[in-house]
Amino acid sequence: MNDELWQILAAAERGTFPAADGRTVVIGQPRARDAGVLAFTAHSVVFTDEDPEWVRKQLAATPSDPFAVAMNPVFLAAMLARTGRRMSTIDMMTVAPALPGVPEIPLREIDDPAHPRVARALEYRDGVRVWAADGGVVLLGRGLAGRWECAVEVDEESGGRGLGSALALAARQLVPGSAVWAQIAPGNARSVRAFRSAGFSAVGSEALFSAVWRPS
Repeated sequence: MNDELWQILAAAERGTFPAADGRTVVIGQPRARDAGVLAFTAHSVVFTDEDPEWVRKQLAATPSDPFAVAMNPVFLAAMLARTGRRMSTIDMMTVAPALPGVPEIPLREIDDPAHPRVARALEYRDGVRVWAADGGVVLLGRGLAGRWECAVEVDEESGGRGLGSALALAARQLVPGSAVWAQIAPGNARSVRAFRSAGFSAVGSEALFSAVWRPS
């Protein structure tokens, strides 16, 4: 497995980011499942097993501010067409260090691979575990380049009570690693506020290219 991306992410967990040099670097995929683009301050990383020279030509041909070219929709569309993959959105990339102790909010683990939240998470992560609270769920799993990732879901009728923040905080206590990541759609302001309240810091943005599996 290519570990270049893991090294970049592990450094970001510690607060060390790529140089803000305006560059876009092209590296190999960490695994067959994972391809896409990460953008830090004035530095982007394209991780793909496509021909690096082709990628660089597409970047050069994209009319855009060079500091933002890797997240330009024109470039992303070209990558999706080339790879035959799909993409949902450009997410805010956040991370928080693990915390000691146990969650204050009562949780019960869901051990059901057919549960809709579990089934969806397994498309993007390994070793998924899900805990339910009254009105919401929190999940953990190993996602991009093996990093620990969490996601939170709150029932509509349970919103506005701080449950999202409590579940995001619980993820920091449940994660077995040194840190936990969360990807958030920037337009989901309620979720952004919840994760910020739970101590997550924004470190960049990401666009993940998911493989499209077709039956043979």
